[in-house]
Amino acid sequence: MSVRLSRLLLGTALIGAASPAMAGPFSKWFDCYKPLLPEEREAAAEEEVREGGAVANAPTEGRRRPGLFSRDLADRIQQMNPGAVDLPRDSNFPRDHLPVPDRWRLVETLGLVKSDWKDPYNQNTLKGDRPLCGTHDKFFQLTLISDTVAEPRSFPTPVGNQTTERPGNNDVFGRQHSTVFAQTFIVGAALTKGSTAFKPPDYELRAALAVQFNHVDVSERRVLLVEPSRVSVRSDAFVGVQELFYDKHLRNTSDRYDFDSVRIGIQPFSSDFRGFLFQDNQLGVRLFGTRDNNRLQYNLAAFWRLEKDSNSGLNAILRRPRDDFVLTANVYRQDLPVPGMTSQFSATWNINREKDDVQVDTNGFPVRPALIGELRGRDYDAIYLSYNADGRIGRVNLTASGTYLLGSNRNSIFTGESTKISAFFVAAEPSIDFDWVRVRLSGLYASGDSDPFDGVDRGYDAIFENPQFAGSDTSYWIRQTIPFAGGGRAIAVNGRNGILNSLRSSKEQGQSNFANPGTALIGAGADFDVLPELRVSANVNHLWFATTAPLQTLRVEGSIPTSIGTDMSLASIYRPKMNQNLVFRLSGAVLQPGAGFRDLFANSPRNERYYSVLFNAVLAY
Repeated sequence: MSVRLSRLLLGTALIGAASPAMAGPFSKWFDCYKPLLPEEREAAAEEEVREGGAVANAPTEGRRRPGLFSRDLADRIQQMNPGAVDLPRDSNFPRDHLPVPDRWRLVETLGLVKSDWKDPYNQNTLKGDRPLCGTHDKFFQLTLISDTVAEPRSFPTPVGNQTTERPGNNDVFGRQHSTVFAQTFIVGAALTKGSTAFKPPDYELRAALAVQFNHVDVSERRVLLVEPSRVSVRSDAFVGVQELFYDKHLRNTSDRYDFDSVRIGIQPFSSDFRGFLFQDNQLGVRLFGTRDNNRLQYNLAAFWRLEKDSNSGLNAILRRPRDDFVLTANVYRQDLPVPGMTSQFSATWNINREKDDVQVDTNGFPVRPALIGELRGRDYDAIYLSYNADGRIGRVNLTASGTYLLGSNRNSIFTGESTKISAFFVAAEPSIDFDWVRVRLSGLYASGDSDPFDGVDRGYDAIFENPQFAGSDTSYWIRQTIPFAGGGRAIAVNGRNGILNSLRSSKEQGQSNFANPGTALIGAGADFDVLPELRVSANVNHLWFATTAPLQTLRVEGSIPTSIGTDMSLASIYRPKMNQNLVFRLSGAVLQPGAGFRDLFANSPRNERYYSVLFNAVLAY
């Protein structure tokens, strides 16, 4: 900044705004920022000492007054990064620049930006763009989000044992159409201390509340509510605490700001790149940091899982936490095994002690223990050893995941005896870019239990999955829950926003089930960036059961084909401002049932296809 610009800024902000009575003191303060010749600086320093005394006017240790000359220079910085550009010499630094008391408000003082609390794009104190008034390193961040979902859909709907919406009709499956509407408002606030452009914050306090209203209309009774006398429409509202944590910076471990920090409270955590194993906001303590110029990151975490609201899926903090614990440790390494690829190694231990815990959800359906097989409560220890990779090899983008699951399960759902757990999971999604088009392939396999009575559970199940894979929640199979009628009560083949065929009561409140049929998927898709604001995606996936032995046992059938069907989806994402403040999504998906799906399920008019339409609008401040 030039001398003329500096004087204009400081004169406007300080002297011009002051009253005549205050002009004198401010003028004297302002004078110390005038540029002085070296001999004038020495004379000014000597005069200050004579006027006020050496002690009164001595600068604070390690600091000096701006603009005053000092012959004592700091030790020259030693360059410790071979191959980098040399540091500039001291003589190259300009001497006609002046320090500004508040650099954060410089742009606004010059009239280049007019601050407005309603504007999240330009400099805004409520968005953490500049420190709070009266501070130089405390920042406040306010977040307001509106998330709207409207979802017409169809799925195999079982008819209740006691009654139906259509008296006189007798069938196992009824009408399949239903509608979901959900409106969620999220209010979040964070207080951060520290100038975080290059280093971690000294501390952070963050909280986020979510309020959801949801309305569901289905075609048959006893799908939404356990009482057969209740109508097949449900409206509900819930308030959940999704974040409430304290983050403390412990230390820096290098001059490049490698660090160690600890975070305590309800916090978001993902155990892998794509949410295959454990992705949730849970109560826990987490030690994390970086090494080797941020090329290596690590996490050590312990979580005590909170109960979830049955209909919204939000955290229910007023209920006692579950006897379900997750211990996890992972390390990320950049440029391993090749430059451009990041590798992650992790070990996760899920400790479940809910054998004697009988839980019924808010709709009256039992969720623990699940009403399947022996109907007994279970304890288990599941250990997940994983390798995950994300990055690129040449022109090919690649995400890959592999997990081996071992442990022990008390009270198998088929035998009631203790069993060992031995299962595995693999997934990969390579893609390549051609200008504005990205083409990708998807492949996934989760092992199933081919012999439910051999004393070994071989069905892979996650802790809390939320897969960003093969079309994510625009896919029919990932988005919708398929009730497993005729083999278990209040049991689903898969979970909402989940890809695994785990046969559990719910992803949010149920226990993992390792005696399941497993999952196989092969798919292809493409993303088209039609405009900077508009992306269109298409996906085609075919799904199978890895084995149907558990289904045959539960359904008491001699044979069931493995083919689930073909899932086809088309989605568009529109961002009118080319950012994440306004995001509109519209997608449609169709499931063409395969032989195994048709064997297990049917619908009232005997249609061959099921559909899912999703409209989602996210408005963020």
